[in-house]
Amino acid sequence: MAAPDISDLKRRMEGALEAFRKELTGLRTGRASSSLLEPVTVEAYGNRMHLKEVATVSVPEPRLISVQVWDRGMTKAVEKAIRDSGLGLNPQAEGQVIRVPLPDLTQERRAELAKVANKYAEQARVAVRNVRRDGMDGLKKAEKASEITQDEHKTLADKFQTLTDQHIKMVDDALAAKEKDIMQV
Repeated sequence: MAAPDISDLKRRMEGALEAFRKELTGLRTGRASSSLLEPVTVEAYGNRMHLKEVATVSVPEPRLISVQVWDRGMTKAVEKAIRDSGLGLNPQAEGQVIRVPLPDLTQERRAELAKVANKYAEQARVAVRNVRRDGMDGLKKAEKASEITQDEHKTLADKFQTLTDQHIKMVDDALAAKEKDIMQV
């Protein structure tokens, strides 16, 4: 068992950060965005499918999302999936086109979204710290097996901590930007 590779830890921390950023795009900020509907899944043809696999999502106006369903028979299922998604949206079907107006966000809804963003951030921080812990465990094992010296252990441990601190700061920066976006009236 060789000492953990810092590039592998960095790749895993980047993955946690990327997952966090993707979760943040699903949080509504008052402006229409096609990424808002990315997490929505539809019961289609006996399977759960992502909305983008059964329809085209576009943003014709700043406060409106338009969903063009490819199969007319799927319109009701898509409309129901959007309504039941927990995003607080009320879609209206007009033939094969579903219009999804974005209502104004109340102050309490904004605070709720900020709490959700904080929860996502904490999950991302925990994921980054877990990667660091795995690296530190690997260092201990490598030192115990006499594959690295005590000095190498300390040097690598410091590098792992620096890497962790950088990624935690990136999570905090992304959270601050999203909170600012959410709370803007």
